[in-house]
Amino acid sequence: MSRRFIAATAQLGPIARTEPRAEVIARMIALLEEAHRRAAQVVVFPELALTSFFPRWYIEDEAELDRFYETEMPGPETQPLFDAARRLGIGFYMGYAELIREGAAARRFNTSIFVSPEGRIVGNYRKVHLPGHFNPEDWRPFQHLEKRYFEHGDLGFPVYEAMGGKIGMCLCNDRRWPETFRVLGLRGAELVMLGYNTPVHYPMAPEHDHLQDFHNHLSMQAGAYANGCWVIGTAKAGREEGCDLIGGSFIIAPTGQIVARVLGLGDEIATAEIDLDRCSELRRNIFNFALHREPADYGPITEGAETRARERDAIIRADRAPAR
Repeated sequence: MSRRFIAATAQLGPIARTEPRAEVIARMIALLEEAHRRAAQVVVFPELALTSFFPRWYIEDEAELDRFYETEMPGPETQPLFDAARRLGIGFYMGYAELIREGAAARRFNTSIFVSPEGRIVGNYRKVHLPGHFNPEDWRPFQHLEKRYFEHGDLGFPVYEAMGGKIGMCLCNDRRWPETFRVLGLRGAELVMLGYNTPVHYPMAPEHDHLQDFHNHLSMQAGAYANGCWVIGTAKAGREEGCDLIGGSFIIAPTGQIVARVLGLGDEIATAEIDLDRCSELRRNIFNFALHREPADYGPITEGAETRARERDAIIRADRAPAR
């Protein structure tokens, strides 16, 4: 199989809280068809692509919360997307909220999948670096309750065989952590796909608001360069339910260069040719892991994992404690 193909970043504009799945799927199919007209064989959609970014709301009614999640993939509402991709011969990455019922218990994950051009799910990923908080905080202009609505991903950072090479996935906040790309790189990922929903306003440090686009690009370009891999990052963008989300969806070469980028904040694609063999430009030279890495000196990155887990759990328990 050829290791060259056209890929598209397929940005979505705002999705209303009450927008039906069928309407969102129709928008995504329209982007697939546009990508097909541009000869794309892979399309990357955003994180939580099927719904509005619901962690911005405190939702007490579990039945109302459940409607933002998928209990099967594909299901009746998402099957048309799979059918269209198979008809067009396009593989796609998509993020969504996953709900698993285990008896009376419910497990919830911020999940992504990669679907082959034949319409088969090749790989799954569940978000590891969950940002935000657990309890609602009234001082915020909008909430960020990912820690309430999702579990820590339990799959790690797997790499899958697809498109003639090795692909990896991550989601939104994962991109800010160098370890995400390094683990994927060590496992041989040649293409990393990720979707994001990133507000312009960061309530914890509003002095960084003007840097959101810069930090978005910085993290993904650094991840691509330091690991010699292609990166496709795709946004949910625009003013969604009163919250402004950054765009900047783009495709990055293993050299860290941006080779394609959308221009606006709505539904839009940008395409570029992916040549997986270009990864060797970095991996055989400056980032030759076997020759130049010194893992014996990197102890602080992983040492004390149990202690760090206890410290983190203590912080989370304190966050979950009801205010007095």
